Amino acid sequence: MAFGRSSRRKRPVEPVTLKILVAGGFGVGKTTLVGAVSEIRPLRTEERLSEAGRPVDDVAGVEGKSTTTVAMDFGRITLREDLVLYLFGTPGQDRFWFLWDELAQGALGAVVLADTRRLEDCFAAVDYFERRAIPFTVAVNLFDGADQFPTETVRAALDLDPEVPVLLCDARDRASVRDVLVAVVEHAMVRADRLREPART
Repeated sequence: MAFGRSSRRKRPVEPVTLKILVAGGFGVGKTTLVGAVSEIRPLRTEERLSEAGRPVDDVAGVEGKSTTTVAMDFGRITLREDLVLYLFGTPGQDRFWFLWDELAQGALGAVVLADTRRLEDCFAAVDYFERRAIPFTVAVNLFDGADQFPTETVRAALDLDPEVPVLLCDARDRASVRDVLVAVVEHAMVRADRLREPART
């Protein structure tokens, strides 16, 4: 029996889609990170900072920032033929944190973006994901002129569990951001396997 060429063709792979959050303090580079790696034009919900918001928006250390995310950033990256990540950047200011619960629904994991000049600004994001048992990776955004510290120093300062990955990254660089996202997925998968282990015995 002769087979036609069409019968030998591989069927297109239906990719698995995973949701990843990108969180951190105000002005830490979340919008930049999503934009650097997204293969589609990222959706942004930025508004200009206003005089009315100055009493509640702490711009110390990011005085040159003129806009802020008020809902979310959204992007997409294909890591492999069978794996697509949807990225949701969260707003960094306290007054928009009510959106986090909506954005976190169904998330596989998260990136907590950190700035060593204002490390305390990511405490809230670390606490949020720890309390909800959402796997996360801390990515230290290497701003020009900022002091650089070993990842273990950052881990100790944030009081992270030993299994939480801590990486140095450049939120402007696609390859650097991709490495961070791969680390998030791998960490989440390892944790999921650990949670399933008792059921196997």
